[in-house]
Amino acid sequence: MKKIAMFLAVSFLLLPCARAQKSEWERKAEAAAAAEAEMHRQELFILEREAAHAVQLNNPSFFQRVYGEDYVGTNEHGQVINKAELVRGIQNSGITYASVVISDVRVRFFQETAVAQSLWSIRGAQHGQTFSRQLRVIHVYINGPRGWQAIAGQQTQLPGEGR
Repeated sequence: MKKIAMFLAVSFLLLPCARAQKSEWERKAEAAAAAEAEMHRQELFILEREAAHAVQLNNPSFFQRVYGEDYVGTNEHGQVINKAELVRGIQNSGITYASVVISDVRVRFFQETAVAQSLWSIRGAQHGQTFSRQLRVIHVYINGPRGWQAIAGQQTQLPGEGR
């Protein structure tokens, strides 16, 4: 009887330790979730870099493919634009870009929504005038049947050259 009582006492003392340890299945599920989150993060990093490259090439096909039909954004001049206006602006900008470099990319997730923030450094020429400017850019993405689709954006030109 004393052995049983001692066994039960030790079992109750060790019970919190047993609960604190995760099962193999829980560890694998957490690892799989972390791997999937990292895959989504990398996918959005790539989309942001592709957007900068498409701007540099004045190529709207990226935006036609990745931006949702209900996209709404605010450009660096404070104008609210939709997807069609964005595409037209890229096609008819009259800007020759020497470089469009994206850096300081940060991505945050909220279930099937992601917010990507970045710094764009742009050099180019328009109407014979060279310019250099930096923009803080935010894009909001929704993950749906077609993958990540940009649904909103905001560009803010930073003070300095090229105003």
